[in-house]
Amino acid sequence: METTIQDFKLTTLVISSVFIILFLVVSAVESNSVILNGYSTVLLCAVLCIGIQWIAWIPASIWKTERFYDLTGGLTFLVVVIFSLWSGSQFEPPSLREIIVSALVIVWSLRLSSFLYFRIHRTGKDGRFDRLKTSPIRFLVPWTLQGLWVFLTMVVVIVINNQENASPALGVWDFIGLLLWITGFGIEVIADNQKTVFNSDSKNKDKWIDSGLWSYSRHPNYFGEILLWTGISFFGVSCFTGLESVAWISPIFIYILLTKISGTPILDRRALEKWGHDPEYQKYRDKVPALFPRLNN
Repeated sequence: METTIQDFKLTTLVISSVFIILFLVVSAVESNSVILNGYSTVLLCAVLCIGIQWIAWIPASIWKTERFYDLTGGLTFLVVVIFSLWSGSQFEPPSLREIIVSALVIVWSLRLSSFLYFRIHRTGKDGRFDRLKTSPIRFLVPWTLQGLWVFLTMVVVIVINNQENASPALGVWDFIGLLLWITGFGIEVIADNQKTVFNSDSKNKDKWIDSGLWSYSRHPNYFGEILLWTGISFFGVSCFTGLESVAWISPIFIYILLTKISGTPILDRRALEKWGHDPEYQKYRDKVPALFPRLNN
């Protein structure tokens, strides 16, 4: 009973914190938002982000499975970006900027969600959920956090797609943003592919990858992820006004998430538990930076 009460308190705290963050961000960026049925479309996108996760949590908690967790995240990106593009088009046709940023999110989402989905089906499970999925109350936490992740990650695109004001013509900042996105996306795809090929070779069982992009960064896929969302944020430079600039929390959030919370800290801890005693791995860690590539290796 004590554990259940603790789980309930923790889940309540997490959900309350998520709602507060969503409220603050939505309130800041919705001033120029398109209104549908009396509600800003920015708010409706936030509701979609959480609502889809909670609906998916029901069968996931019944079956105690995380197999479609990543797929649901990817689906949420698709639903929200399509909804935001559609809602904005109710008043005027989508601008070229809106079409481009929406297409970039769709391409990224389809690629990443399918990659993660097939990876978990190949490995059988995701160790992050071993303890969480045994309790429906605890299991609601990662699903709620995923909704927050989706909204904060793509808030730049949501704001761009739902501005009442006409979008200015594309300029140099948009061009820079596109180049950053292409570079980041390319790095992420190549890094993921290199690691998949490496792990599929039985000779590499229980070894760490230190070739290709992984010889320049211990987490090049995360570097690519941060870079591509930074690129998307550049599309807002010429069209954000006032507190809409709060939407630039997106790449900052991604950086903090991947470097301080759920990304590199977890993977580095697992790697040290597995290979920390190996002098060669220690040399690799000393030589190769955790995130930003060192090109003079």
